[in-house]
Amino acid sequence: MIQFLLNVYFNSSQSTLKYLKNTEVDLNNVLIITGNFNIRNCLWDPCFPFYSSYKNILFDIADFFQLEISKPIENFPTRYSNNDQDSNSVLDLFFLHLKSIEFNIHHIYPDWRLFSDHTPISVTISIIEEQVQLLKYVLIKNSKEEDQFITELKNSIKNLKTNSILNINILEETVISFAVNINDLWYKHSKKVNITRHSKT
Repeated sequence: MIQFLLNVYFNSSQSTLKYLKNTEVDLNNVLIITGNFNIRNCLWDPCFPFYSSYKNILFDIADFFQLEISKPIENFPTRYSNNDQDSNSVLDLFFLHLKSIEFNIHHIYPDWRLFSDHTPISVTISIIEEQVQLLKYVLIKNSKEEDQFITELKNSIKNLKTNSILNINILEETVISFAVNINDLWYKHSKKVNITRHSKT
């Protein structure tokens, strides 16, 4: 399953926000949306007392991807002003699957920004150990083994005695017997191969 991270920058006119809202984005399995959203709002910026009209549009987009806004471990500005007339602000946000056990919070690192006016932010994604199958049974397409398997499978279906199925117990026994027969046919004609990095999908 392919998963996506959307890293976005919203300019002052919010053209990207409007595009995402008005365009049917053909992306599934979006894992994270993050970036400089250029939207000040009291919901994520405790030093800003006002409400932005763009907030609902932004949350509609996040909801479309089944994401929610993440709250940082500690509240810090994510953008530091270069002059005394403008206040520091929170413009960089994370939208995550908050109910996920792998990750649900992010960090802001004001001490790491050096000469930049934006602070680095991060989220830790745990890599879950996955059991990778190294052997599998295959039937080569258009091979003699495939032809034999199909022929015997057809015969197995033709030989099913459905007239004797008089109750649920006999039906279950017939289905189980048929499934076992198919399984035996598969291992009889298929070939065991090793899976390597060079194997075809």
